[in-house]
Amino acid sequence: MSIDSSSINFTVSRSSIRETVGNPRWDFPKFVNLQRNSAKSRSLSTKLCLTTGNGGFRQEKHGVGDGDGVIIVDHGSRRQESNLMLNEFVAMFRDKTGYPIVEPAHMELAEPSIKDAFNSCVQQGANRVIVSPYFLFPGRHWNQDIPSLAAEAAKDHPGVSYIITAPLGLHELMVDVLNDRINYCLSHVAGDADECAVCSGTGKCRLH
Repeated sequence: MSIDSSSINFTVSRSSIRETVGNPRWDFPKFVNLQRNSAKSRSLSTKLCLTTGNGGFRQEKHGVGDGDGVIIVDHGSRRQESNLMLNEFVAMFRDKTGYPIVEPAHMELAEPSIKDAFNSCVQQGANRVIVSPYFLFPGRHWNQDIPSLAAEAAKDHPGVSYIITAPLGLHELMVDVLNDRINYCLSHVAGDADECAVCSGTGKCRLH
């Protein structure tokens, strides 16, 4: 799955969930505990956001603004249906947040690339680009591949800064997402719901 985070804030419904589905770089139990301690959480989120500018880490105090472009990047797949799901998620994200510049990108195997999405953001007026990995846990892709691709894309735009956010990670809302998916699939096998968009036409959501 291509979901392989800083804090995310979204509302999930049964009809709107879309997945595109590594070695962890931090202690997971401590991360869960830190979610409940605001001071420590802010410190951790700073460490998990790779930024440009001063060459180190910094904590952003403000949210996405008019001059920001957001790139949501997944791994990319040879299966076109999986790639199109990212487009659907990006449309949902844009509609929900109201952010003016949001672009999909695939790390590899499919277009648009991170470079394509970066160029598109700048063409639409972005002077800062926020690259958000649509991955579940941190690993080599988050630690090496995506930063390398983003840095390469940024070379064509010397006046534009960028940041790579943490992946989805151990956020409490992920519990709600997983529980919603489980309950919906059980409703389907009980005959009370149609197949979800992920399983539609595959016949995979059934008891064996």
